[in-house]
Amino acid sequence: MPLLPMSGISISSLCELPAMSAWERSTSRQIGERVATNGRSLAVFPIGATEQHGAHLATGTDTFLVEHICRAACQRRGILKLPALPFGCSYGHTEKWPGTLSLSPTLLTGVLCEISRWAINGTGVDRLFFISGHATNGPSIESAILQLRYEYPRVRFAYRGLWEISAKARGIYAIDAPDMHANLAETAMMLAIEPAGVDMKNAHDFADLTIGKFWRYAMPAVTPNGVVGRPSEASASAGEAMLEEMIQDLEKLLVEAEAESWPTLP
Repeated sequence: MPLLPMSGISISSLCELPAMSAWERSTSRQIGERVATNGRSLAVFPIGATEQHGAHLATGTDTFLVEHICRAACQRRGILKLPALPFGCSYGHTEKWPGTLSLSPTLLTGVLCEISRWAINGTGVDRLFFISGHATNGPSIESAILQLRYEYPRVRFAYRGLWEISAKARGIYAIDAPDMHANLAETAMMLAIEPAGVDMKNAHDFADLTIGKFWRYAMPAVTPNGVVGRPSEASASAGEAMLEEMIQDLEKLLVEAEAESWPTLP
C-alpha cells in the first residue's frame, strides 16, 4: 500500500489542515460511520505529559510533539486519532522545578483503561495503538494493555514511544544524549511547530551523566537545570526535517498495523 504523496505541503502547514481523522473534531455520526461502515476500526491514542523542560521549553512539549506527529500521520492515512492526553506519569522530575503536573502510575493506568473502554464499547474500536511522547508513561501503558487485553480478548493493543517508531526515530531523539530531555531534538521540533513555546536565550546545554551507569536516577540527580542534551544547537529547519522523518515512519507503521491479520494457530 503506497504512502500518499505530500508534495507541496510543509510541516508548518499541517497545523492549518482540517483534522479529518481527529476524534474531537468529528461528529458522532462521522466516527460511527468510519468504524461501522468503512471498517476503519483502528484508532491511535496519543499520550503526552505536562512537566518541566528546562528554562527554555514549554511544559507541554511532550504533548505538543506526540499530538502533532500522530495527527499528521493519521490524517495522511485516514485513521482515527483520539484526543491527546496531556497528563502522564512525571514522578521522575519530582517537585524540584515548577510546572510539572503528574498522575501516579496506577492512576494513569486507570485513566487509559477507562478511556479505552469507552472507545471499544461505545464506538467499536477493535485495535488501539497507544503512542507516548514521554518515556515514563511506558509502565502505566503496558499495565493498561495487560488489563484491557484480559477484558477484551478480541481487541488488539500495541504501544510505542515516539522514539520507538523506528531506528531513525531513535536516532533523532538521542542525537545528543541517550537519556535525553529538553534536548536538541525536542527543542528543534518545538521550534518548527510551537515557536512561542521556545525561549532560545535560556537554552542551556548539559551533558548526559547516565552513560555507563547501572542504576536509574530521577532528574534532579543527573541535571541541575532540567536539561539533558544540547538544545542550544537546535533550529526550526532541523526540526521540520526531524518531524517529517518521524511522520513518514509512523505512517509506515500504521499501514503495517492496519494490514496485519491475527496469528493462525495450527
